[in-house]
Amino acid sequence: MIQLLSNFSKNLFHKDTIFIIFLFLFFISCKPETNLPDPYEAGWKGKKVCEILQDNAKLRVLKCTFPPGVGHEKHHHKTHFGYTITGSKFRITNSDGIKEVDVPTGSDFSNEGITTHEVLNIGNKTAVFLIIEPK
Repeated sequence: MIQLLSNFSKNLFHKDTIFIIFLFLFFISCKPETNLPDPYEAGWKGKKVCEILQDNAKLRVLKCTFPPGVGHEKHHHKTHFGYTITGSKFRITNSDGIKEVDVPTGSDFSNEGITTHEVLNIGNKTAVFLIIEPK
């Protein structure tokens, strides 16, 4: 009986250990990519494209300007709301691939989680966006 209990506890410990290792690896693999710069820190070819308009305990507001041929290097966004002051055509590269989109003036967008992408203004107008990030 003692031998049976001993074997049972070893198997139980082994299964628990495997389960704990699985959980650890799962959470590590789900960790968002945070080694990328945020929208303010990211620029284009060493130059800033965003400026801080407001930064307080509740939110941060950025104004990002992209002349034709200027983009935003790969960066991450936390939860945010965006508004297009002046639109243009963009090439967007993210985990889904590459797409070209017309972003019209007056359009808005939002995101509830962490996203990463790189954008390039391929249009002929200077695009301007407001990015509002709750804290």
